[in-house]
Amino acid sequence: MKNEKFNLAIIIPILFLSGFSLSIIFSVNPSLFSSQLFFFLIGFLIFFLLTLVDLESFLKSFSIPLYLLSVIFLGLSFFGPEIRGAHRWIEVFGFRIQPSELVKPFLIAFFAQMISLFPPRKMKNFLLNLFLMAIPFLLIFKQPDLGNAILYAGTWLIMLLTSGPNLFVICYLLFVICLTPFSWHFLKDYQKLRILSFLNPQQYSQTASYHSIQTKIAVGSGQFLGKGLGQGTQSHLRFLPEFHTDFIFASLSEELGFLGSVLILACYFILLFQILKTASKTENSFSHLFAIGIFSQLLLQIFINIGMNLGIVPITGITLPLVSYGGSSIISTLIGLGIISSLKKREKSKILVIS
Repeated sequence: MKNEKFNLAIIIPILFLSGFSLSIIFSVNPSLFSSQLFFFLIGFLIFFLLTLVDLESFLKSFSIPLYLLSVIFLGLSFFGPEIRGAHRWIEVFGFRIQPSELVKPFLIAFFAQMISLFPPRKMKNFLLNLFLMAIPFLLIFKQPDLGNAILYAGTWLIMLLTSGPNLFVICYLLFVICLTPFSWHFLKDYQKLRILSFLNPQQYSQTASYHSIQTKIAVGSGQFLGKGLGQGTQSHLRFLPEFHTDFIFASLSEELGFLGSVLILACYFILLFQILKTASKTENSFSHLFAIGIFSQLLLQIFINIGMNLGIVPITGITLPLVSYGGSSIISTLIGLGIISSLKKREKSKILVIS
């Protein structure tokens, strides 16, 4: 039986999502289309190259150097340009790069290796894993980038929970839940305002809740088939904030309607299902935890982004994977999926050899 070089079950939903992204970007802001197309071409090139290589041993051997380089890369963002009060980007050859996006697959690989080598069934192992996660978490939180900080912490926690029954992890989770109200004092004023406006949108309807209300109007006005590409008034008249990044789902829902939104969700479902299949078939702890990490990261990112577009979670700066505009997010996601595809192919080839 011939071994396939590329897994179509992963590639096809990626192609559909990129097609949706390019279509809506061309509709709402044609000047960004060529850049988005370039990001996808670079991302796909990396994806296919990673698929052809056996990456498991490399990632396990170089997980610590990758972690150190990721932490340094995150630290460099504080020397980058300040945009709307945040230091999240660095300038490289005229391109604006967001380190917190690019390092996601590498930190997930590091977390997977550490959890494999030091299972958090002992207190010292749990504290070691917590300390190593806290360093990038705090760097991202201080940028400030609360959305990605929550994403990293949530991904790491799910990886811990799936590594096996663990009393320390459960106690830690309960401890974090109890401390959550006290975290209010560490939030920036605009972050507090986002939470307050989420809890009581009518009180802030002309200020902090204004854009959230506009996103719900955009989603609802698309109805079943949408207004058509180029016909979305909320995005084209600029009622929507960040209509090509954080709120691209609202732009898409307005122009492609409920049907377009369902197709997007179906693509995500297929993609996430394939990642879970890879996790279930891997023979070692590292590959299993890495696949779970990528699955968790994408699932949380999709839920938070679409949730804030629908008004069911507070607004945070989280992009919609493979749909929102931005090279760092696209390339990072395709690196993670390229590694998943490599692991999936490797496990499949093992089964063929055995059979």
